[in-house]
Amino acid sequence: MQNIQGIIFDMDGLMFDTESLYYRATQEVADRMGFSYDFAIYEKYIGISDEEVWQAYHEMYDSLFGQQTVNTFINRSFDRAVELFESGAAEVKPGLKELLTYLQEENIKRCVASSNQRRIINILLEKNNLSEEFSHIVSFEDVTKAKPDPEIFEIAADRFGLPKENLLILEDSKNGILAADQAGIDVIMVPDLVKPTSEIKEKTSAVLPTLNEVSTILEK
Repeated sequence: MQNIQGIIFDMDGLMFDTESLYYRATQEVADRMGFSYDFAIYEKYIGISDEEVWQAYHEMYDSLFGQQTVNTFINRSFDRAVELFESGAAEVKPGLKELLTYLQEENIKRCVASSNQRRIINILLEKNNLSEEFSHIVSFEDVTKAKPDPEIFEIAADRFGLPKENLLILEDSKNGILAADQAGIDVIMVPDLVKPTSEIKEKTSAVLPTLNEVSTILEK
């Protein structure tokens, strides 16, 4: 993969250990409010937009608790997650900073393409002194369709102004892999909380244990 000139990074679960914090925040609030909730519910919605997750919660809980109470559950969960992010609790994933240093030395452009809100992206980048590492950011506010739709990666490719064959996407989720596949851009998966199926593995250029191994793939 020696012709790569730009890399598109997913954020949650790939760059930062945020998925476990989102789950922690939601579980804390669910327990306080008496909602039946566990990790099996949470993991079904990894890799999709906040709005789709919230809609799913309304479908699950409105008949039991009422729409307003479910709105309160959603808002408190989100606010608790933001508190955790602002406290610096979201750890950088292994190999991220080393990979960014390598890409800078090789003059390979970097972009964040995340389904998260721009303010959350900014909080996490600023807390970890990474704001200057990326030339472009594509966030929830920039798209009309969430992953697995390829729109977010199409926009990122346009902002780079590079041919798709010179781009690489780094992802951790099933929906991210499907979006990359539909965009026609090579993708490497670094799984986080959910391990890939054989079907998902087939859509990747590689499945790696951490970001530490990405530079080795780029040099082949």
